[in-house]
Amino acid sequence: MSVTKVKAYFKQFDMEDKVLEFDVSSATVELAAKAVGCEPERIAKTLSFKVDDQPILIVAAGDVKIDNPKYKAVFHTKAKMLAFDEVEPLIGHGVGGVCPFAVNEGVTVYLDESLKRFDTVFPACGSSNSAIEMSMEDLEKYSGYKAWIDVCKTV
Repeated sequence: MSVTKVKAYFKQFDMEDKVLEFDVSSATVELAAKAVGCEPERIAKTLSFKVDDQPILIVAAGDVKIDNPKYKAVFHTKAKMLAFDEVEPLIGHGVGGVCPFAVNEGVTVYLDESLKRFDTVFPACGSSNSAIEMSMEDLEKYSGYKAWIDVCKTV
């Protein structure tokens, strides 16, 4: 299970104990918000795409969706999410647990500006029943992100 991989990754920073695991699913924004006990917008959802045949992740607030014209302006291609069966082999985590931590080699992580309005957010930790609370500084540090981008709009 990739929550084990994420915990092993966080162990090097003495943070593995901060990973929250739930008895219920946190596979969607709504379920994660309920499991964590926060507003849905504070769930940091991680969306997986392919750009020039390379997998990328975009971490965004729970209340936004991809804005196609903005996405195209940044990546010069149409937004095309990975197919369900591509996610785990390409990213290293399965759908419902995709996160920006302990991902496969060659996966580029971007953080969407929609997250900046919060002091802390809750990204998943590799499984459909896990999360971790992080500040923006910690998210930057532990995600190994490439850049902040603005490719989303409020739902």
